[in-house]
Amino acid sequence: MNSEIIVRRMPFAFSEPIAPIWNPAHPEWSHMVNGASLAMPYLEPFLIKTVMEALPKIEDARLKADVHAFVGQEGQHFQNHRRYNELLKRDYPDLAEVEEELNSDYKRFQTKSLRWRLAYTAGFETMTMGITEWLIRSRRQLFAGSDSTIASLVLWHMVEETEHKNVAWDLYNHLYGDWLGRTWGLICGTVHVALASRKGYVRMLRRDGLWRNPLSRLRLWTMVARFLRHASPAMLRSMLPGYHPSKAHDPAWVAQWAGAYAGLPEGRIPL
Repeated sequence: MNSEIIVRRMPFAFSEPIAPIWNPAHPEWSHMVNGASLAMPYLEPFLIKTVMEALPKIEDARLKADVHAFVGQEGQHFQNHRRYNELLKRDYPDLAEVEEELNSDYKRFQTKSLRWRLAYTAGFETMTMGITEWLIRSRRQLFAGSDSTIASLVLWHMVEETEHKNVAWDLYNHLYGDWLGRTWGLICGTVHVALASRKGYVRMLRRDGLWRNPLSRLRLWTMVARFLRHASPAMLRSMLPGYHPSKAHDPAWVAQWAGAYAGLPEGRIPL
């Protein structure tokens, strides 16, 4: 289990109007991140509802505390992403249609068994570990010259994904523990969120006139390939019997970020 999961209240101040292409050197990458952000206010409340439903079944006091902290962090995540997404929709109003589809998906998922939903939760949380490693280790290439608030939003989110990386996995194992269900959850969670994010960034690239641009499409495919190359090993490792997220080595920068946050006055964030 986790040594410490800190629930931070992060008052991100997004500039208005925002520049949706928040990294001018990488418009496709900007919209890939925007597409993922669009999913968070629907995905993360679903995760929260799922683990809270499981809470009365937990017999381990430490795991209960970790679940409460998980809920606190995820609540902060989706609230900040929702504020950012509302600004995005001023430039891309048709993103509301993607949000309607996401809302419908997660309402449907909520009718599935708790076991299935916990497997989805554990699977998605496992998938984020590979993304976290990539974003943090490649942060100079991915975020240099970008809007520091958006870059900080993304990296803060990734730091906290690292902090609570064990919780959903431990919860699923505590109640069920079967390898096959957890692996199926990894596949479902990864594919669903990836496709949902794609719906968002395709619409934004189309509105910007980039979707049919061959060079833009090549840059997009290159970034998707980089994502798969860096995220896939973590996902494949998690499918091995006996695997546990605590075996993954956290980037040193995670501790550096946490130290920077701890050294700031209350209400400030490390940009």
